[in-house]
Amino acid sequence: MKAKAHSAACPCGGSSYAACCGRYIEGGELPQTAEQLMRSRYTAYVLRKEDYLKATWHPSTRPVEDLAADDGTESTKWLGLEVRRHVPAGERATVEFVARFKIGGRAHRLHEISNFVREEGRWYYVDGSFPETEKQ
Repeated sequence: MKAKAHSAACPCGGSSYAACCGRYIEGGELPQTAEQLMRSRYTAYVLRKEDYLKATWHPSTRPVEDLAADDGTESTKWLGLEVRRHVPAGERATVEFVARFKIGGRAHRLHEISNFVREEGRWYYVDGSFPETEKQ
């Protein structure tokens, strides 16, 4: 059964989990761009890989509490990811994306502009802003 999961499409939209985000989450490879890290973090949320999420979150902003509690309940169903733009700027980068999900049958969107930093050759998620809520 596990082999089938690795040949399935990647939750981030890639062709296969093993060739896409699985190589970072389970294979130990380091994402080479902030976009690759952002996609693998989305996939880690879908698959509830909390250890990977913590390891890729910059220590200066990483939450202390369990990340599983952040999505509310186990009833969260992730529906898809759209990467709108990736702006690399040396050791920093931003990635704008929209993630769609359902909780209790109700559809939601998470529109975020995420900030990333590369330290010692490794990308980390730092924080993000939510453009739709900032317009209000």
